[in-house]
Amino acid sequence: MTKKKKNNIKPWKVYAAVAVLLIVVTAVAIHRSWRLPLRQEVRIYIPTGSTYEAVVDTLVAHQCISGRAMFGTMARMCRYQDNVKSGSYRIVPGMDMVQLVKKLSRGNQDAVTVTIGKHRTVETLCAFLGSKLEVSGDTLLRMMKTDSVAEYYGYTVENFPCMFLCNTYELYWNSTAKRLFDRMERESERFWNDRRMNQCKSLGLTPAEVITLASIVEEETNNNKEKDTIASVYLNRLRKGMLLQADPTLKFSVGDFSLRRLGREQILHESPYNTYRHKGLPPGPICLPSVESIEAVLENLPTGYLYFCAKEDFSGSHRFAATLAQHNANAARFHRALNERNIH
Repeated sequence: MTKKKKNNIKPWKVYAAVAVLLIVVTAVAIHRSWRLPLRQEVRIYIPTGSTYEAVVDTLVAHQCISGRAMFGTMARMCRYQDNVKSGSYRIVPGMDMVQLVKKLSRGNQDAVTVTIGKHRTVETLCAFLGSKLEVSGDTLLRMMKTDSVAEYYGYTVENFPCMFLCNTYELYWNSTAKRLFDRMERESERFWNDRRMNQCKSLGLTPAEVITLASIVEEETNNNKEKDTIASVYLNRLRKGMLLQADPTLKFSVGDFSLRRLGREQILHESPYNTYRHKGLPPGPICLPSVESIEAVLENLPTGYLYFCAKEDFSGSHRFAATLAQHNANAARFHRALNERNIH
């Protein structure tokens, strides 16, 4: 007859195993309860000077947190109530309460993507930037029209927009006007590298003058293949001391960019931007030109052209001429086409 084996499992081991299991289950439950109830990414904006209560209201409104108590507990541990930092923050699915509070309390904001494109006036540029950043468009406009501010960055009020290059930037939403201008200055300095500066010198122009001429080229055509030829026409006229007689500068001077035909009224309009009346370049750009237009000026394509006129097929292409007689013939074709289409 065999003896039964004695059960050697100690009661305290059973209790310990149960305790560990309870701890694990509790930890999982707590972790799940602290996980944010997000199904998709949310971006929140915390304005400068916001209170802790305003931040919590924003988080609740965007359904980033399911309740205030749990967030408050972690916020107190991180002393966030008295240390609110402004900015724009991305909150993504999978984040928990600890990660959220740490992100906010450390001010680890996420940059916003801002694409600066063609703007014809400083007013529209500032309004655009004000719609993307915390700083107001009115504040930016007031500073850009202040002589001392423009001079600080090496510009005049008229050519200050030359510092803003068409490109896509990652900017902090709560940047002040000064920080924004400083960033644009750094980007401009980076753009005007040794190669481009040497090209400027060969043309006898400053970077601001190149951008001003490029803005005229930009307004003349959307056809990148023609831009260097159009630039050559204006460079040739500048070298000969001729009036530029650039139609886009008339439209800018009278503030009407929809004009299809320009007449005596526009030509006689007194403005430093009227290149039918004043020799040389206007005092500043008539739009923010693309990099393609800037490069077209710097390329300095050698041609003998002094004139150009839109083609009568309205394709956006142009006919170029070296003599006034050739140009007048081209212009006559175009005006006949305007008459046939009853375009005034």
